[in-house]
Amino acid sequence: MSITPIIQFGTSRFLQAHADLFISEALQCGEALGPICVVQSSGEATRARRLAALSDPAGYPVQVQGLQNGEQVSFETRVQSVTRTLSTATDIAEVKRIVAFEAEIILSNTGDAGWVPQAADTKLDFSQDMSYPAKLTHLLLGRFQAGGQPIQVMPTELVAQNGTALRHRVLEIAAPLSAKFAAWIEAEVRFVNSLVDRIVSEPLHPAGAVAEPYALWAIEDCPGLRLPCAHPAITVVATLEQTEALKLYILNLGHSYLVEGWLQRGRQGAEFVRDLLSDPAVRGDLENLYAQEVLPAFAARGLGPEAQAYVATTLDRFSNPYLDHRLADIAQNHPEKVHRRIGAFLDWSATQDNATARPRLTAIVDHIRKSKDRT
Repeated sequence: MSITPIIQFGTSRFLQAHADLFISEALQCGEALGPICVVQSSGEATRARRLAALSDPAGYPVQVQGLQNGEQVSFETRVQSVTRTLSTATDIAEVKRIVAFEAEIILSNTGDAGWVPQAADTKLDFSQDMSYPAKLTHLLLGRFQAGGQPIQVMPTELVAQNGTALRHRVLEIAAPLSAKFAAWIEAEVRFVNSLVDRIVSEPLHPAGAVAEPYALWAIEDCPGLRLPCAHPAITVVATLEQTEALKLYILNLGHSYLVEGWLQRGRQGAEFVRDLLSDPAVRGDLENLYAQEVLPAFAARGLGPEAQAYVATTLDRFSNPYLDHRLADIAQNHPEKVHRRIGAFLDWSATQDNATARPRLTAIVDHIRKSKDRT
């Protein structure tokens, strides 16, 4: 088995059509750090076929469909960057070995639920019941105990300043385990902030996905930064603030706003995002929401033209007739997404734009909060 300098936690179709695809294309040109070991961190036995298919030497398919510069795009490519797959539930010894001795970059996309703290996070030894940050902490502990070579951690979860947030949580968990271990994390583990953007509308089975042509991986520059590969969709920026705000508070906020209305209507009348956008009333409401409740906050921060252009691009992407972007998929972990997209936007916007009323967005956050209180 070849060495895999990149280890990835999460088997999501998003990464299959994003980072894994980029690295596959870069490997063909000799411009990638190396192949990937994908680790299923949830331990779900039902995904065994997906794991096997991901590392098939023939690769797995990604179908790219949509509009690019007004022209129809439709083609299939095969991803061959994944050469090994494991599960923390059944292969933890090998996972520990790779993290301790082989890995140079750790990628992750474990979903919103994967970051939620669990009771098991306080255990002194690795447990499958832990959250992803706790599992990562214990795997890093093994690397520390094996000599402590520096390593880079690159979460791609849609969390604001995801690298900084993960570093903070890992240090919280590490401190009670060992002061020297926590000090090593602070000195030798580089947590990188990045933002990913691509609509991956549906899975292919047993592995693969359907995605739009648009793709972005914005990576915040930092001392010693190493890129997993060179690729046109990867851009290094001085700060993610502008890119992150546009993505989270326009595209992702729009998704959650549409889903909230769909849920309140009893999931009736539409299956895909494009179905909602084809309804003049729904599209008009979304456009009005952007104009009245979202764009003023960007204008107050000096990003008015950029935000207006991004709204136009977002509406086109939502209307893409080639992608079956299921509302039911977006609705997964809806309360957490509302908190991180809409709730965070309300906090962000209030810092410079208290004068603008945002009744629709505020009502959604209040509704989710009351629902949680009742449970």
